[in-house]
Amino acid sequence: MKVLITGGAGFLGQRLARKLLEQGALTLAGTRWPIHQIDLLDVVATQAIDDTRVRSLVGDIADPQVLRGAIDQDTAVIFHLAAVVSGQAEADFDLGMRINLDASRALLETCRAVGHMPRVVFTSSVAVYGGDLPDIVLDGTALNPQSSYGTQKAIAELLLADHTRRGFVDGRVLRLPTISVRPGRPNAAASSFASGIIREPLNGEAANCPVGATTRLWLLSPRRAVEALVAGCELDASAVADRRPINLPGVSVSAGDMVRALREVAGDEVANRVSWQPDDKVERIVGSWPGRWDTTRADRLGLRGDEDFAAIVRAYIADDLTPPRQP
Repeated sequence: MKVLITGGAGFLGQRLARKLLEQGALTLAGTRWPIHQIDLLDVVATQAIDDTRVRSLVGDIADPQVLRGAIDQDTAVIFHLAAVVSGQAEADFDLGMRINLDASRALLETCRAVGHMPRVVFTSSVAVYGGDLPDIVLDGTALNPQSSYGTQKAIAELLLADHTRRGFVDGRVLRLPTISVRPGRPNAAASSFASGIIREPLNGEAANCPVGATTRLWLLSPRRAVEALVAGCELDASAVADRRPINLPGVSVSAGDMVRALREVAGDEVANRVSWQPDDKVERIVGSWPGRWDTTRADRLGLRGDEDFAAIVRAYIADDLTPPRQP
């Protein structure tokens, strides 16, 4: 089996590739298929994984020619992770439309042209919701994005569902909570602070929280996100036949509670490195996202979230903090 991961040079794409290499196979329609090749497609080369089964493909995912070179009859599974993040998509409308929407359609159309109905796992976002939301968002809550990023993700969800209905792909949509704690440096996502206020203090640096302490987020650790991607891919088509998008489990936590969990795990000196200076633009975007949603369906399908935010902090310390600290 050949697997394609778009956005393969990103931190989530890299972790997913390592998980698939470790697992060695995927179960599709009741059959265990060994993975003989993983293609990582991104705008930069991927050299961090030293394994003969991994191939780095460099190119613009919005270029149909690049997609035609990446997808063929042997490409049984596609994890479509490539995206322009929320803040960047809001700042650069054309770039967000090209990568988040046009490239998604081009990928689906390439699959249709090849004609082999691959399994496509598309990562969507809490940003497809917004406006006057109920206290707990249900699977059937109407999509009402309040940002360009959320709009682009919502349209791509519908495109994948229709391509699945027509038999061009076997698609499923996993709506990811905000991923925290992301390793590395801050990015242009409006939710970047959800990692920064944990990551930077643990690395001895100051960090600012641009939203109020009561602003609530729906969060998932990288560990659980990768597990959900694999488990979501392996779900039988009948399990998602009635509704392709799945709201993944997460932790509903306020920004203030995040810092309190950091204090619990790492102590006062670390937690006191967080300052509170509001940014109206960030607050407006993040505040439009749901802070809690019903995950009954995901739970029934065996998809798991984190126990609590303190567990997420401990997972970052164990997996990504260099040198590792004892919580």
